[in-house]
Amino acid sequence: MINVIGMGYIGLPTALMLAAYGNDVVGTDNNSELVEKLNAGSVPFEEKGMRELLEKAREGQIKFSDQKVVADYYIIAVPSPYNEISKKVDASYVEQAVEEVIKVNPKSGAVVIIESTISPKTIDTHIRPLIEKENLVIGRDIHLAHAPERIIPGNMIDELQNNSRTIGADDITIAEKVKEIYSTFCKNEIILTDIRTAEMSKVVENTYRDINIAYANELIKICRVANLDVYEIIRIANKHPRVNILSPGPGVGGHCISVDPWFLVGDYPGLANIILAARKINDSMPEYVLERIYEIMQENDIKDVSQIGFYGLTYKEDVDDVRESPTLQLLECMKRHLAWGGAKVYDPFVVRDIVENQMHDLDDFLHECKLIVIMVAHTQIKNQMERLKGKIVFDTKNICKLEGTYKL
Repeated sequence: MINVIGMGYIGLPTALMLAAYGNDVVGTDNNSELVEKLNAGSVPFEEKGMRELLEKAREGQIKFSDQKVVADYYIIAVPSPYNEISKKVDASYVEQAVEEVIKVNPKSGAVVIIESTISPKTIDTHIRPLIEKENLVIGRDIHLAHAPERIIPGNMIDELQNNSRTIGADDITIAEKVKEIYSTFCKNEIILTDIRTAEMSKVVENTYRDINIAYANELIKICRVANLDVYEIIRIANKHPRVNILSPGPGVGGHCISVDPWFLVGDYPGLANIILAARKINDSMPEYVLERIYEIMQENDIKDVSQIGFYGLTYKEDVDDVRESPTLQLLECMKRHLAWGGAKVYDPFVVRDIVENQMHDLDDFLHECKLIVIMVAHTQIKNQMERLKGKIVFDTKNICKLEGTYKL
């Protein structure tokens, strides 16, 4: 029996994949309303192939509950944010999940697998003391492992099966047992290592990407001052066989790349200097976009902020995930500058109202707005660019080829 704890963007597809490939699974979440929806066959968020996977899992051995159950394996996939002051990981959700597992199933020899992304040494400093406080012996009464995920919204199911995985454990025999579970659906290499190495490897992966994005975003600012086309420069530079500059954009969102680098900044102050600089650059982009909007308004004699329309609320294209969204960061920046003023927002994937002046019909949105700011490269707008003719377009994603389009 496997109890997957946390039915969010990581826990749910993991639970469904395990059940679809023959494992006996209980998916647990504290949100009883979410549990009811899952038991009724409803998918809580948009994701390619998720409905079909849920149907396949329900044909197998899966149940959903708001209670933890007695199991052989526990996979913890709960949020792991960072403290905005200290920049260290906030492990409270992981700690709570482990405490509840201990209450349900003490001294059973169960394996607790933490999938949540955590900073290096989190298990040593937060989880081991918590277990030992209950007079449990790690390695006998309970076993620990860390198996960080590497999937991205919009392609979760494919990446669950085809991305390599890392499993860290104290004991190689426990690591092998955990590998057996993931091998039921993972077709790629599964690397076995120790827990601290597994913790660090996931944070390093996301930090590497954050730094590369920051380089592209800094080039945007340099090339604007130099009056050069940054996209053409990147295109030419990437012809070099050992150069791969990423695309610049309006900021970095999602729960991984925009969060995980702070763990290293918080844990290693004075050492993570490039990492800190990259975070500051990427966090500065929404305000940079706002400055560009002001310039465009001045140039086109737009004085009414309500004539501005932001296309896209999610943190990436063709998903409904708004976590750490650059658009939300930009709107918050506008509020801080007392410049909210009724700007319109539209996203085809966000059906619930999460911000003021959010619209749900593209026709109405385009009719109301004179200046369209493309914040997300959804397929919808890429396939309908001709509808932006006659509008002032500020394209932060470099997808609009209409004449007169403003770029970052």
